[in-house]
Amino acid sequence: MSAAQRGVNGLVKGLKNVAKRVVLGAMLALPAAVQARVLPASQRYDPTQLPQPEQVDGTARSRLFIAPANSAGQGWAWAQAVNNFLDDSVATNMAVVGPHDFGFGCGQPVPLGVYRWSTRWQRAQRTAVPAQFTHVLVESDRPLFGDALQRTAAADIDKLRRAGVSVALLFHGSDIRLPSRHAARMTWSPFHGDRWSLTPALQQRASELQQRLTASSLPTFFSTPDLALDVPDGQWLPVVVDPAAWQIGEPALSHGGVPVVAHAPSKAAVKGSDLVDPVMAKLEAEGLIRYVRVENVPSAEMPAVYTSVDIVLDQFSLGIYGVAACEAMAAGRVVVSFVSDQVRDFVADATGLSLPIIDISPDAIEAEMRALLADRERMLEYASRGPEFVRTVHNGRLSASVLAEFLEH
Repeated sequence: MSAAQRGVNGLVKGLKNVAKRVVLGAMLALPAAVQARVLPASQRYDPTQLPQPEQVDGTARSRLFIAPANSAGQGWAWAQAVNNFLDDSVATNMAVVGPHDFGFGCGQPVPLGVYRWSTRWQRAQRTAVPAQFTHVLVESDRPLFGDALQRTAAADIDKLRRAGVSVALLFHGSDIRLPSRHAARMTWSPFHGDRWSLTPALQQRASELQQRLTASSLPTFFSTPDLALDVPDGQWLPVVVDPAAWQIGEPALSHGGVPVVAHAPSKAAVKGSDLVDPVMAKLEAEGLIRYVRVENVPSAEMPAVYTSVDIVLDQFSLGIYGVAACEAMAAGRVVVSFVSDQVRDFVADATGLSLPIIDISPDAIEAEMRALLADRERMLEYASRGPEFVRTVHNGRLSASVLAEFLEH
C-alpha cells in the first residue's frame, strides 16, 4: 500500500470516527423517554427505574469501589474478600450487565442501556462515588460512569484523583494482553494469523493501553499470572472462588463407570475448543469417556455441572489458568489444560505450591489423554490436591492481603 493510499485510508477512518461521535452525541442529548423508544432492544431501559448508587459503611477507614467489568464475577468476589478478611475496610462493586448476563454476583448491576445512555444515572454516579469511597479499582480501563462517547477511563480517573480518591488499575486478560507478544512465544496462540477475527482490534487496544501504563504512576493489578509479562510493574491479584460452593458432589471417578469429561469454554475461539472437540468425540465413540460440552450455563448452575463430571478440560491455546480452572479444582475434579512454564513457575515462586493441573500439549491431546485415562492413580492424585490449593491461594485471603497495601494509602 502506497503512502498516498494509507493517507486516504486514515482520512476516511477519521471522518467515520467524527461521524460516529456526532451520532452518539446526538443520542446522548435526547430526552430519556425518547431514548427508551429509539435505542436497540438490547439497550432499552426504563428511565423511571434507574439503579441507585451502592451504599457502604461510611465509618470504615477504607471504602473500596470496584467497577465496571466484573469479569467472571471477580469484581464482586474481590469485594467480598476485602469484606471477609480485612479489618476496618469495606468494598462493593458495580458492573454493566447485558441481555446475556450469566448471573454473577454483583453489588450494583447496571443495565447496558443505562450505563451508556442515561445522563441522569451518569451524573448521580459521578457524585456518589467520590463522596462515598476512598479507593477505586478500575477494571479493564473501561469508563466508570458510562457515556457512549468515552473509550477509556482516563477522564473518570482524573476526576476521582482530583477529588482525593486513591485509584488503581486492574486487568483481567484480553484487555491488556498484547496479541503479538503472546503469538511470538506460544505456538498455539489464538492470535496467530487470522485464527481470531478480534486480534487486530485487541492488538491496537493493548498497544495503546500499554503506552499509557508506561507513563502512569497508578498501582496496577492483574488477575492471571501470564499477565506479568504484559504488566511487568503490576501485582498479581489472584482470582477468588468460594471453596464451599463447589464441594457438593461425589469424589471424581467414584461412580465406577467410564470417566465423564466436560469442556466449558467461555470463548471457544481462544480456548482451543477446535482442538478438543474432535478428539473427545473420537474417545467417546470408542467408549473410553462420556463427553459433555457445556455452553451458556448460568453461573449458579456451574457447581452442579462440574461436580457431576470427573475430568474438566480447561483451555489449550492461551497457556493460562483462571476462574474456571479454580472452580474445577475446588470441586475436586481432574483438571486438564495447557499451562505454560512461565505460569507454573510464577505460581510456585509466589505461593510455594505447584499448580495441580495436569498439563497436556495442544499438539498431542489424543495421545496424552489416552495415557491419562489409563493412569487412574495420577488422576486421583491431582484431583485430591485441587481443593487445598484453592483454599490456600484462591479463597480470597491472599487477594485481600494484596489489596491491603493499596487500601492503606
